[in-house]
Amino acid sequence: MGKVIAIANQKGGVGKTTTAINLAASLAVLEKKVLIIDSDPQANTTSGLNFSPENDQKRTLYEVLIGQLNISDALIQTEMNNLHMIPSNINLVGAEIEMLQLDNHESIMKSALDTIKDDYDYVIIDCSPSLGLITVNALVASDSVIIPVQPEFFALEGLGKLLQTIRIVQNSLNPELTIEGFVVTMFDGRTKVHTQVVGELREHFKDMVFKTIIQRNIRLSEAPSHGKPIILYDVMSNGTTNYLNLAKEVLQRNSEYPLDDEGEDYE
Repeated sequence: MGKVIAIANQKGGVGKTTTAINLAASLAVLEKKVLIIDSDPQANTTSGLNFSPENDQKRTLYEVLIGQLNISDALIQTEMNNLHMIPSNINLVGAEIEMLQLDNHESIMKSALDTIKDDYDYVIIDCSPSLGLITVNALVASDSVIIPVQPEFFALEGLGKLLQTIRIVQNSLNPELTIEGFVVTMFDGRTKVHTQVVGELREHFKDMVFKTIIQRNIRLSEAPSHGKPIILYDVMSNGTTNYLNLAKEVLQRNSEYPLDDEGEDYE
């Protein structure tokens, strides 16, 4: 049975889409069958995997959510054998209004995903930087949430609203939803404030913070403009190493990867 993980944070610019793309690609390299869903109207995941949001506009998440298309007909094969995608485009902006007119509008994505998720080991949902109906749909459809956190104090301040939304979903719509973990992104070890914020995050959330830290990396920031995950763009980069380690840690947390006998810290 496939595990569904939402990548969520209502704050923009924290590496959410980068994490969704590269975690999905790394899991695929580790021989897991993966589906990535772009639920953001900006469609950065779509373009970041070398598919134009303007192409084939009738086979996206939008058509699935408003009931015009079966989810299986929206699947796209990416460059990687084990990685499929459901794309997005700007039309998704209007989906929330149309979804409000449908029955059980908070669980439309879940109902669609339930028909195909067993075909995958992991389903990764890249959420938009908002806490609207589509993000609620993603949380209702998910088993867990990974929260990317940029090591800045303002980024920490925004976590409260997201955690409150997760609690509301847990209490009323999806009691099985858990927090998979917080992942620190865009980390620069030369910056004192970054080290301080990571320390505070670990002190407050303890083992919920992944050991793996995603470092600032030029090659990682270049990869989306080439339509590739970092592992295809530069296999030797720190970004590739970081995201492969994150994928291994996700698999460890789900008992699908052998624990490192030497107790390696993935920082």
